[in-house]
Amino acid sequence: MAVTTKASIASFGGKLLKLSHAASTTRCEMNFNLYLPPQAQTQKVPVLIYLSGLTCTPDNCTEKGFFQHAASKKGVAVLYPDTSPRGLNIEGENESYDFGTGAGFYVDATKAPYDAGYNMYSYVTEELPKTVFAAFPQQLDGSRVSITGHSMGGHGALTLYFRNPGKYKSVSAFAPVTNPINSPWGQKAFKGYFGDDAQEKWKAHDATELIKKWSGGPLDILIDVGTADNFYKQGQLLPENFEAAARDAGLSGVHVRYQPDYDHSYFTMATFADDHVEHAAKYLFA
Repeated sequence: MAVTTKASIASFGGKLLKLSHAASTTRCEMNFNLYLPPQAQTQKVPVLIYLSGLTCTPDNCTEKGFFQHAASKKGVAVLYPDTSPRGLNIEGENESYDFGTGAGFYVDATKAPYDAGYNMYSYVTEELPKTVFAAFPQQLDGSRVSITGHSMGGHGALTLYFRNPGKYKSVSAFAPVTNPINSPWGQKAFKGYFGDDAQEKWKAHDATELIKKWSGGPLDILIDVGTADNFYKQGQLLPENFEAAARDAGLSGVHVRYQPDYDHSYFTMATFADDHVEHAAKYLFA
């Protein structure tokens, strides 16, 4: 459970901490970043978990997503986990950008050899929060947590929210993979982590399938998708499927904003980061 501090960087009146710990779920040393806003010097603050997309480390959004700006104003800490285990030396884990290292898809793998460490669902929902709240008991309020993410991480944010009613105060996403069972990225990942014959497991980690069965109360989900996003054009994200499933289930509160000319990059995220922090803060301070 011990946390090692690798760097402490002043940012918007607060501190960005680069941290690591030995994780039992992933069987390796895991890096993560934590932004403590200035308010954390005198009181416990709520936490927004940000899940990154394919190939990313905890540093990508920390340096380019611009979350610290609004987080410092609102008094919200931001937790940036990694996207997969690293260094397990599983055969094939480094062969492609969209599977294995940097591409854990926020699931617990059940197919060998990836079942030996690729447990990002358990890591993000259980082990990492317990570790962080134990390490920062005076600064962080473990009873107030929201979640957001980008691309693969948007998939993670939505599915973790739906699978754990009440655990997160709110959810939002940038360009999420909302229907992975019908997306090339998702099909490749789920085949590798679950197997071809585990279709129910596939559906259990698909936001479009999960929202069909949602009974956890009113929804207020903020999603931003850029119309110039090549992955949106290629059918990797499929937000229309998610919207249709919500409508068919009689659910309101899914707000997909199609942003003209914006792409899949951190330029898009930085543009709308304040909105997503505001969205979380509305519920974290309710």
